[in-house]
Amino acid sequence: MISGNKRKNMKKIVPEYSFSEEQLNRVSLLAQETGLTEHIVRILYARGVDTKEKISRFMHPSGKNFLSPLLMKGMKEAVALIAAARDEGRTVAVFGDYDADGVCACAIMYHALKEFGVEAHIYVPERADGYGLSEEAVDRIFEDCQPELFITVDCGISCAKETQYIYELGADVIVTDHHELPETLPDCIVVNPKLEDEYPYDNLCGAGVAFKLACALIGDGAYKLLDFATLATVADSVPLLGENRDIVTEGLKMFNSRPRSCFAALMGKTYDAVTAQNLAFTIAPRINAAGRMGDARAAFQLFISEDENEILTLAAKLCAYNTERQKCCDELYASAKAKLREKGAYGYVIMLSDEGWNSGFVGIVAARIAEEYNRPTLLFVHHGDMLKGSARSIEGVNIYTALRNCSAYIEEFGGHAQAAGINLKAENFDRLEAALNEEIRASYTEEDFEQRIYVSEEISEPFSEKFAHELAAMEPYGVGHRRPQFSIRAAACSARPIKYMSPHLSVKSEYIELMYFSGAKNLKLVESDVEKRFIFEVNISHFRGREYIKGFIRDMIYDGRTGRNVIGSIFSNSVARAYAAPVGVGTTELTTEQTEGLIEERRAECAYGLCLIASDRRTLRFYKNLEPFGCDLFYPSSKNLANNLIVSPAADADLGGYRDFIFLDTPSDFNIAALEGRQVFVNREICGYKMFAGLDTSRESLLDIFAALRREVNSLSGETAEELAFSCGALGFDTREFIFALNVFEELGLVAFGEGRLIVYRGVKADLNASAIYRKICFLQEE
Repeated sequence: MISGNKRKNMKKIVPEYSFSEEQLNRVSLLAQETGLTEHIVRILYARGVDTKEKISRFMHPSGKNFLSPLLMKGMKEAVALIAAARDEGRTVAVFGDYDADGVCACAIMYHALKEFGVEAHIYVPERADGYGLSEEAVDRIFEDCQPELFITVDCGISCAKETQYIYELGADVIVTDHHELPETLPDCIVVNPKLEDEYPYDNLCGAGVAFKLACALIGDGAYKLLDFATLATVADSVPLLGENRDIVTEGLKMFNSRPRSCFAALMGKTYDAVTAQNLAFTIAPRINAAGRMGDARAAFQLFISEDENEILTLAAKLCAYNTERQKCCDELYASAKAKLREKGAYGYVIMLSDEGWNSGFVGIVAARIAEEYNRPTLLFVHHGDMLKGSARSIEGVNIYTALRNCSAYIEEFGGHAQAAGINLKAENFDRLEAALNEEIRASYTEEDFEQRIYVSEEISEPFSEKFAHELAAMEPYGVGHRRPQFSIRAAACSARPIKYMSPHLSVKSEYIELMYFSGAKNLKLVESDVEKRFIFEVNISHFRGREYIKGFIRDMIYDGRTGRNVIGSIFSNSVARAYAAPVGVGTTELTTEQTEGLIEERRAECAYGLCLIASDRRTLRFYKNLEPFGCDLFYPSSKNLANNLIVSPAADADLGGYRDFIFLDTPSDFNIAALEGRQVFVNREICGYKMFAGLDTSRESLLDIFAALRREVNSLSGETAEELAFSCGALGFDTREFIFALNVFEELGLVAFGEGRLIVYRGVKADLNASAIYRKICFLQEE
């Protein structure tokens, strides 16, 4: 059961594995037998690849490992029925699905049946038709071609009623599918790897099953269709293990050596090496976009066209669909975020609805919000007095079970642990939201809502080239076989933007060079001596004939209560806030005792929405009840709005989603843009700007610092006053006074920063009282 007063706003690093001494001995032996590093064998062993034979097969995926399709139940009968249809000249129809898996499955069957001697009628439904067979769809197909053999791909396993209807209309039926088995199976030939049979692998996607049927029909000739099966396997998020790994490996060879015209046109550029990730983020979204925009048939036509002009036209259409899909998703996301800001995200589930949203995109946006807030999210579209929606969940919460236990308020739903589709009456929206909140609160613990980051190993020695190459050899990565992440402990690090004004950082660490994309915002923390852990993936790149091994930082976990030199950063941030735009807030003053009581009250009420703010870390010593909170510096480290403590928030810190703001001290200002118009609680008994006490603000002191800057200007570097101060040791002056002086000089136009250097302007006269920073610090000192 969740207890709001124990929730911590912390990301949790979870080791991917922990071994006994006996297992470690086994790992060491396997490393000797295979010639691999113990690092890589530990990762493989933890993922069930725990014998020499399994390791060899895993590290060398190949079509040689393909299983015989005839081991699959129903396959022999399906081949015999299709052969009879060919020999007797029967009309054959194939019915698929509108997503990438379904379209690829249709393409495989089209090409395979054509080579087998059957000119099939292929029907790709649109999203508006709904998923799977329906009597309406069957009627349209019979009106069109009067089939005598009806084959489904990527659907049909749950359509016993519809397959019986097809049989009654006079056609034989073959269902090929990969979805979970219902209680009642269709009374026809069924090919599904999840059936109990001699086929040892049950995680094929729909196109994977179609590929196996193609192999049974045309033998090795089906291998030229592996690129379709590969794309579908990646797009449908089935595990990249077992035979799927072999399929994707062989298919990627086609993408890298002789890509079809349709795929080359969709990719639009040449990659050094096309990976499963490239397919997942380039081609797959374009195919799915066609279905979401109501034109899945265009994707299928692209896959079967032999006309280069048509291929280019259709590829351009799908790219345009994807651009439009992205635009629609961004607009829906912005709309959902606006509703969420108004409603607040303070429960254990997020539920929103709107009349104008597109039901084809709510699942995508729900997944995005669920990831951002680390809570199950349900988004609905109004259809009269009904709501049609999609649910997406987080790793620790089974949304299907939660919905089942609240089904009294639902008309119909279906799905699995992480995703579901739901229909309910609009009048039951609030009831369902309340029921889900209570169900989740009662069924899960605070640990289930921690943001987990899985790490294979903590690195404590230089990262070897051999290990890096072995990681590359573990491709393809994807669902069920995630790219390994590693961690490094660090204190103060040398870091710099990769080029002037770049948001990306190059970070030096003891064991591997790191790249931190969009890390410039956290430069102060990277360079400070706070205790931190970088979580990164390993990448091998090539440039001008040289090979580079780097770690790509995916996250940084730190303890804001640690470190000494970060005090200078806190001071610098407080100075910077002094000349930020003034922010108007309403204040309620409290004593320290009242402040502690209010914190306990709010924590007991809810695990979300409470933001504690301290101007200085010294403030924390006055409180006894802050241990359950993490400690962020300058910016929130998470967007999930869990109750949080931030020291010295930056002027542009995104705090807008929080409900309650409690200042643990009296700050020098409230110049945090997100607080505009908000009501805040302030402890009037603790001064939050004592850091300015004793600061020498005299004209003489400032002149001494300015003279030193003029003398040493050619040796000074830094993008900001703080960077420059730390790089030159403040030229022997007190660091705080040096940073203060630089900010005053910059405001008065006496100095400037450009391309990482300090520029000192000579002959400029200025009045110190013209500086807002100077006036404010002098005023605070008087206070």
